Amino acid sequence: MRKVILWASVSLDGYYEGPGGDISWHQVSPQLHAYFNEEIATHSAFLEGRRTHQLMTEFWPTADEDPANAGPVAEFAEIWRRITKIVYSRTLTAADAPWADRLERRVDVGAVAALKAQPGGDMTVGGADLAATFLELGLVDEVRLFVVPVLLGAGRLLFAPTGRAENLRLVENRTFDGGVVMLRHEVVRETSVG
Repeated sequence: MRKVILWASVSLDGYYEGPGGDISWHQVSPQLHAYFNEEIATHSAFLEGRRTHQLMTEFWPTADEDPANAGPVAEFAEIWRRITKIVYSRTLTAADAPWADRLERRVDVGAVAALKAQPGGDMTVGGADLAATFLELGLVDEVRLFVVPVLLGAGRLLFAPTGRAENLRLVENRTFDGGVVMLRHEVVRETSVG
């Protein structure tokens, strides 16, 4: 069964974006980018919200055409283009999302469960709002956070307060050049006995 993996970079104080949507503080060394490429190349789909999809389509479709983007960046452009992109948006049309393989108006638990049951690689969910919805609906199987050694002090939290607890189990941690730490957690599902 394919997993849904929430994959995100966060500041040490938990912000997904700085003020005004700033992500210039992300530190993606060649070592970290090579890790991204190796892992994501095995994935079967990007599950993206509108903002994340639009941000990705501003750069990745032609990133490898620029000689300045040689190496892991150019490699990721090819990976990004070939992986299925399912975009969740109530406002986008197909014309607004030319790289979307499928446009969904809402997250349907049954449809995502059917996706998870298909053969193939895991799926990455991206975007704070979409990730929150997937978490709330119990659709996230794993959380991979890339903690950047910076304190932003303001911006948009990845995990907004929800009033409910999620149990996670640490299954891997790894440090990359520049001090970025990857924390990989499995979501612990309560199972009833009897």
